[in-house]
Amino acid sequence: MDLVIQIMSYPFMVRAFVVGILVSLCAALLGVSLVLKQYSMIGDGLSHVSYGALSIALACGIAPLKLSIPVVIVSAFFLLRMTENNKIKSDAAIAALSASTLAIGVSVTALTTGMTTDVCSYMFGSILAMTKEDVVLSVILSVLVLILFVFSYHNIFAVTFDENFSKATGVRVGWYNTLLSILTAVTIVLGMQMMGAMLISSLIIFPALTSMRLFKSFRAVIISSGVLSVVCFCVGMVVSYCVSTPAGASIVLVNLSFFLIFALIRKIREKIGVA
Repeated sequence: MDLVIQIMSYPFMVRAFVVGILVSLCAALLGVSLVLKQYSMIGDGLSHVSYGALSIALACGIAPLKLSIPVVIVSAFFLLRMTENNKIKSDAAIAALSASTLAIGVSVTALTTGMTTDVCSYMFGSILAMTKEDVVLSVILSVLVLILFVFSYHNIFAVTFDENFSKATGVRVGWYNTLLSILTAVTIVLGMQMMGAMLISSLIIFPALTSMRLFKSFRAVIISSGVLSVVCFCVGMVVSYCVSTPAGASIVLVNLSFFLIFALIRKIREKIGVA
């Protein structure tokens, strides 16, 4: 308890926990559908798009989030359209987009500001990078993402497992795929300041993969992913504070630890014949 009080005595830690918990929850809920649709690497691709946009914003003196959010949303939309039309396979499209935008970001940085502290914080993450304005915007958008996900839950479930059947029953598959991409894009941008472009995709992938080790139903995996993501974030932040390691790396390592633990439990259950 004393440790918690000590951590919460710092305003930047309070901001980090508020934003981090919301973003982690958003990423985990969206991640289940993305992993099941074999689209999990979209987080990595969009994070690099966001880094490119952030680099341009910093070079031009524009508020980073105000530029990167619309840019990443547009990128997610076009990425979805390319893969839906079968013009390019999804993994190839994400890889091409990821490499191109990261190269743009690095080039703009090298030609203008250089590798400043602000730029590095978006590449590798920094809990000190968030201003009060960023926190307010992040909270509003995170809550909006959660609300839209909850209200669209049944249709997202249908689109995730069988798009053809969903079309036949009147579900607007294209709209819900677009919504899923947009919500993912917003979540990626919001989480980049804390996790960095190199690690943000882990918030999407790990909770879903971990939960799938033990649970089979979509709802159970969704609930487990949300709880795990928040727990891993909080534990990772405490570890980061106690041993002075980067917050993003600590959170990823805690997620990895839970994944290994859940995988071990699954192996034990299989050996003793528990379903």
